[in-house]
Amino acid sequence: MSSSATKSRTRVVTDGPRVDGPRLLRDLAELARFGADDRGGVSRPGFGRADADARRHLIGRAEAAGLAAAVDPAGNLVVRRRRRTAGPALLMGSHLDSVVHGGRLDGAYGVVAALEALRVLAGRDEPLSWEPVMVAFTNEEGARFPQAFWGSMALTGELRDPRRAVDRDDVPIAGPLREAGGDLDRIADAAWPDGSIGAFLELHIEQGPVLERAGVPIGVVTSIVGRTLFEARVRGRQGHAGTTPMDMRRDAMATAARVVLAVEELARSGACRVATVGALNPEPNVPNVIAGQVRLTAELRDTDPARLGAAEVALRAAVDRIATLTGTTIELAPVMRATPVATDAGLRRVIARAGSELGLPNRTVASGAGHDAQIMASAAPIGMIFVPSAGGVSHAPEEHTGDRELVAGGDVLLRAAWELCRLGAIA
Repeated sequence: MSSSATKSRTRVVTDGPRVDGPRLLRDLAELARFGADDRGGVSRPGFGRADADARRHLIGRAEAAGLAAAVDPAGNLVVRRRRRTAGPALLMGSHLDSVVHGGRLDGAYGVVAALEALRVLAGRDEPLSWEPVMVAFTNEEGARFPQAFWGSMALTGELRDPRRAVDRDDVPIAGPLREAGGDLDRIADAAWPDGSIGAFLELHIEQGPVLERAGVPIGVVTSIVGRTLFEARVRGRQGHAGTTPMDMRRDAMATAARVVLAVEELARSGACRVATVGALNPEPNVPNVIAGQVRLTAELRDTDPARLGAAEVALRAAVDRIATLTGTTIELAPVMRATPVATDAGLRRVIARAGSELGLPNRTVASGAGHDAQIMASAAPIGMIFVPSAGGVSHAPEEHTGDRELVAGGDVLLRAAWELCRLGAIA
């Protein structure tokens, strides 16, 4: 939706549950300690020590509130009321892991707000037709293991070839997953049965500038961009940097540089919305040796599935041309695909209505970032709520959203969840 979309009218309704704002903000601050780094940000890659510590901390917070917490075979943290409802689940949540030197809100905010909403709903003495459930998905970012959306793909039964998952040092995922409380041998058991999820709601910072520029505190997400992540291996010939003539080199690093520029040109030429090489690892990575091998990632994003597919074809053609020109071998393998998805129209109405009843102006906005919600769309209707990001900054230590806006987003999530669980339907 364009930035010129109109703000919705507000109609304040005074009854209904509200989050405990200080408690929500305190939980966010406490969670930011796990993986806090020397740049003032958070480095909490999935299946790392800080990620595991954050999960244990949240389990303690949930159990202290009288809730039941468990880690599924994929490493997802699932929190429920002890007094269960027989109907389908309303899943709420996001992810705990972060990029390296990221911010404290991406993913974590949605998890903390979902836990707060569940606490409030569990403390109310009223019948619910849908069961509110918090989920903290594992390895959404793919910072260590490049298999992004690992947890949500496992929960929806879409995870393919999990035993082939390795990190960039070729460490298999089985051990780190076991340390996180998961079990690769039982990973199929992480998939929820068809019909067991009534809907999925994800609250997130926008990670872009639209809401802040518009002066609107709540975004109702209409669509989520598609994303394809590739891992490329450039194989050349290692040699001495001083004695190997230029015309006899098969320099994997120089070849990789051509691949980086080719990826960028895909987006510059309009073949896809954005294209990025975010990781590059040469071997042996010393000054006086010609690199014999380079591993790098190439990520393509677009809101149109056809354009995303065409961009992949163009990337493969460009890589083949570069390999022929340089006398090297380049292997290009997809490690993750997430198709563009639209959010559910009914859930958009529920979210907008919740914002209006709370006196919070809201507007529609598209997501240029990928989220677990787009994976969940294969299993249930999805809805997403955004709050503004200061300066549109995310995936950086400077990532920031004001306290008032963070609490407002939590209130919208809670009110939307309250309506859905009471009705047991999307109205």
